[in-house]
Amino acid sequence: MATKSLKARADELAQANKQLDILNGGIFEEGELPYFKDKIAEIGHFPLRPRKLEILQINVGYMCNQVCEHCHVDAGPDRKEIMIRDTMELCLEVIRNTGAHTLDLTGGAPEMNPDFRWFVEESAKAGIKDFIVRSNLTIIRANKKYHDLPEFFKKHNVHVVSSMPHYTRGKTDKQRGDGVFDKSIQALKDLNAVGYGKPDSPLRLDLVYNPSGAYLPGDQAALERDFKAALLQDFGIEFHSLFAITNLPIARFLDYLIASENYEDYMTALVDAYNPAAVSQVMCTNTLSVSWDGWLYDCDFNQMLGLKVASKVKHIKDYNEDLLQDRNIIISQHCYGCTAGAGSSCQGTVA
Repeated sequence: MATKSLKARADELAQANKQLDILNGGIFEEGELPYFKDKIAEIGHFPLRPRKLEILQINVGYMCNQVCEHCHVDAGPDRKEIMIRDTMELCLEVIRNTGAHTLDLTGGAPEMNPDFRWFVEESAKAGIKDFIVRSNLTIIRANKKYHDLPEFFKKHNVHVVSSMPHYTRGKTDKQRGDGVFDKSIQALKDLNAVGYGKPDSPLRLDLVYNPSGAYLPGDQAALERDFKAALLQDFGIEFHSLFAITNLPIARFLDYLIASENYEDYMTALVDAYNPAAVSQVMCTNTLSVSWDGWLYDCDFNQMLGLKVASKVKHIKDYNEDLLQDRNIIISQHCYGCTAGAGSSCQGTVA
């Protein structure tokens, strides 16, 4: 599988550094926007430290069949970064020996990795209690070779977490592209047909909502009620839970904020909505993120900014849970997104 050239890697790192400069005050006057580290120091949480590892989140590649405006991974059909089987083998060794109870596979569209099914099958044998695959839904309808994914997920008791920007066609297609809504609806019907999302079914189907514009998500419980009522009434679709996630100001979303001249207002909104009660539960405290090439990060947002863990152990091949637990979590201004309002994580609100 093709990997990036040195020049492409250098360009990506330069872009990440540029975004970090912007996040750390490149637009604001000095002292105008309080530093996140100072805010959490006020409540005794600086430096931020990990709790017991519960979730191993593995990004198996940035390739995707969609190019979404808000995507913090910058995923798309042209991305060639794909986890190879050798790296998956290293991950499997960690899965067998770590104390984590949840494996979270993400991308891009993780299903597009040519070894995806093999990895799912081998990981299932390792006895993971909660096995999450983050699907964009449309991949199920993208090509005939993916049409049996609902049955494959069911066979391995995969917990499907699916992106769904809105329960209306207009808002969904605006964020994700023409035709995405209709394909997503059909994919949800396919999942329902094999038992996913039914009230008493053990086959978990959860949806993820994040705003399409420069504003924070509304109340998660209220959004879930609205989604459930609309999707059931209009399409007969059922699902279990909805996770409301705040868009973090990095990658494409940061580019959008700057181009639309919304960056300052959005960052101010995040700071104004800062909730100290969310700090101790942010996902980087119980999750470890693994990139497609095996590097370790505190979260997938740090992964996109190139901020590897502050530990002697930086790659999956050298994994040592004791050393990783004894580290400080790397933070920056984008972390305000995880502590705004009720807090935000890949599992939804935290406070």
